[in-house]
Amino acid sequence: MTGRDDLVRRALERIAKSNDPSELRKVAENAKRADNAAVQEAALRRLYEVSPAAQAGTLEHAVWRSIYALEDALTEERGKTTRLARTRQKIAREGEAKTVADLVTKSASDGYRMLMERGWPELTFEFVALQHPDRFEPHVLEAAKVRLSDSAVQV
Repeated sequence: MTGRDDLVRRALERIAKSNDPSELRKVAENAKRADNAAVQEAALRRLYEVSPAAQAGTLEHAVWRSIYALEDALTEERGKTTRLARTRQKIAREGEAKTVADLVTKSASDGYRMLMERGWPELTFEFVALQHPDRFEPHVLEAAKVRLSDSAVQV
């Protein structure tokens, strides 16, 4: 094992144990500067897992995990902090389930495409809906299945 491999292994172990969003963000930024995509992605995925206030495993947690991931992707692309203001407002008014259902049954959003391009299909609202089938009507689940299948994602 090379010195670099050992550093990567230790970084991945540290990431897996961390519940500190600021530490995880810093690790991701350092990994990006060091051109270490594996560590950067692991840190980001862990960041999105620990950031939501909702309990892990719930629809609400999955939705906020997706929102944080997309906001980061947009921030990176645009070079300035970007928040999904309309999505956040809709959630505040109508809740996570209604927001997901409405977005899944419309045309694919830029956010969907961005998450797919990054190789994060499990962070799309389509995937989230399929993880929580008891919270959605059959037509919403079918729309989610079709969109993911059209994107070559196994459902």
